[in-house]
Amino acid sequence: MASSSVTSTSIMSSMLHSPKRPSQGTRRKELMSKCSYGGGADFSSILNYSLSLSATRNLNSSKLAFEPCEGYYNSNLLSESLAFFGEKDFSFFGYKYVSNTRRQRQKDPTAHSGKTRPVAVQVAEEVTTNKRPLMKQRRVVVTGMGVVTPLGHDPDVFYNNLLEGVSGISEIEAFDCTKFPTRIAGEIKSLLTEGWVAPKLSKRADKFMVYLITAGKKALSDGGITKEVMGEIDISRCGVVIGSALGGMRVFSDGVEALRTSYKKMNPFSVPFATTSMGSAILAMDLGWMGPNYSISTACATSNFCILNAANHIIRGETDMMLCGGSEAAIIPIGLGGFAACGALSQRNSEPTKASSPWDINRDGFVIGEGAGVLLLEELEHAQRRGANIYAEFLGGSFTCDAYHMTEPHPDGAGIALCIENALSQSGVNREDINYVNAYATSTLTDLQEYRALIHCFGNNPELRVNSTKSMIGHLLGASGAVEAVATIKAIQTGFVHPNINLENPDAGVDMNVLVGPKKEKLDIKVALSNSFGFGGHNSSILFAPFK
Repeated sequence: MASSSVTSTSIMSSMLHSPKRPSQGTRRKELMSKCSYGGGADFSSILNYSLSLSATRNLNSSKLAFEPCEGYYNSNLLSESLAFFGEKDFSFFGYKYVSNTRRQRQKDPTAHSGKTRPVAVQVAEEVTTNKRPLMKQRRVVVTGMGVVTPLGHDPDVFYNNLLEGVSGISEIEAFDCTKFPTRIAGEIKSLLTEGWVAPKLSKRADKFMVYLITAGKKALSDGGITKEVMGEIDISRCGVVIGSALGGMRVFSDGVEALRTSYKKMNPFSVPFATTSMGSAILAMDLGWMGPNYSISTACATSNFCILNAANHIIRGETDMMLCGGSEAAIIPIGLGGFAACGALSQRNSEPTKASSPWDINRDGFVIGEGAGVLLLEELEHAQRRGANIYAEFLGGSFTCDAYHMTEPHPDGAGIALCIENALSQSGVNREDINYVNAYATSTLTDLQEYRALIHCFGNNPELRVNSTKSMIGHLLGASGAVEAVATIKAIQTGFVHPNINLENPDAGVDMNVLVGPKKEKLDIKVALSNSFGFGGHNSSILFAPFK
């Protein structure tokens, strides 16, 4: 493509000395006034539309986006707009606009001649011949697990309670919530941190960090990483990616209250202890691990994002071991109040154990929970060399974005279905092999979007069984995916899937032959899928299988 001959000086001059030049705001209004809104589509067309990677959106379905119109593609209108900004090569809604001025056409005789210039072809050939050799695919396995949950702080205790259909939801005891419409939660009543977290840190740090460090070290212990083993591994090839959706809310809230008096009254650690990445950082400092260290925050899909990114570090050969997952501690007045204000929480205060009821027609919102889940992922040969116990193999996963609404999923589950399809494609798994899904189902009206997507993807599989761990522990927000990944791996290990409790009157159209009933069920899992979605339209799906 010929380079532009219009300099920044001439652009600035034209902008300064053109009295008739409309303002940027005026031009934007003119452009937007030429737009019209499109119509709806059925599930298949929406999914195909998503697969085509279109960036447009039906405004009737979303208040956060508008659909491009013919006015944007009008060459005169677009060239005027681009000239105003001094742009000559600009991508707008996927449309590549190239400005060819008279001077450019003089310099480039092939412009508008129908002839193809050879430069781009030569570059493409260069890139093709300079490809790096393919590396052997590194396999990722799970060798350790740690949890802090309302149903126990050991993976075996936690999963046995799930199998028995025990609910961890009860009245909130941490603070007076009589003035709130919701007074129940999946609250952690007590946690012994001795031996896991330094006493001084345990008192000062936010609970999300305490939960994270405790679960992380328990995962290491469960994985057989003793002091002797720590002395033998390469710490530069070990990393930590454990995230949180909301981070240190209590520390931040306390800081705001202290600031009412004076900044001098604030906790000097207010900023670092409120940061979502500080839990991973402190755990890495404690262990001396010098590999990748960060957190990801994608609302309630946080854990799955962290797990898949951690696995990718191993697959790419950058690390050999990764601690990954999520942690959350939002059962405080501002957390409870915030979710209550947007009408998301169940108000079934008189029956706490029945309040979380995914797919039940009488569900009235999710139940907030807290805790942490951490997996120890390891490269297969590295794990085998040290004689590690392998729980399951991580096969891969995928992320997508609904690009639809801030808090609601797409009504037809198009983004969810696309995410699942991508996870299968990228991991090389056949849809027929998926016979267990630990669903995201939160006990809200949006449970049906995920159910429809699952039926769309796996409806022809008679072996498919689906359950929701949230029916017993509530919604652990950013920690939910990791805790549910532990439940998924325990299902693979034990050969039993836990029940769906409180599913007494299923939604119309929900097939109870697909959903697990009120009792645990034996299942020889081939490949398991675990879903997590979040505010902002974040979708994530990860896959585990028995190690063979």
